[in-house]
Amino acid sequence: MLDRLRAPEGARKKKKRVGRGEGSGLGKTSGRGTKGQRSRSGGGVKAGFEGGQMPLKRRLPKRGFRNAFRVPNRTVNVGDLARSFKAGDRVDPDTLVEKGLIKNKRGAVKVLGKGEIDIPLTVRANLFSSGAREKIESCGGKVEVI
Repeated sequence: MLDRLRAPEGARKKKKRVGRGEGSGLGKTSGRGTKGQRSRSGGGVKAGFEGGQMPLKRRLPKRGFRNAFRVPNRTVNVGDLARSFKAGDRVDPDTLVEKGLIKNKRGAVKVLGKGEIDIPLTVRANLFSSGAREKIESCGGKVEVI
């Protein structure tokens, strides 16, 4: 049966060969018609071109600024640390990724003071808010800046 399989009628078309003489049916103007923007080589409208009218992209006002060199901070709250770690644990970017508190280690890790903590932890991070530092140290924990 496999040796008799064929493509259905009209499924396989010959490639259109343009500019191969008048007898081919696609000679002279090669199916582009005569004159006009689309008949020229490289013809057609550029993306965003609105026929000479001021394009929408240029009509709208510019807004804001995006710093290409911005380093994203990964933030973690003190309350999240208290929920995810046991007393005496060492907290660093690697363990935070393991516990799912941050997605990845790219950028700086900053510990913020939202929530309560009552267990001593050794926390290693790039940045600490003053409230977070105070709460960690008040319950016997240590703060280490990487």
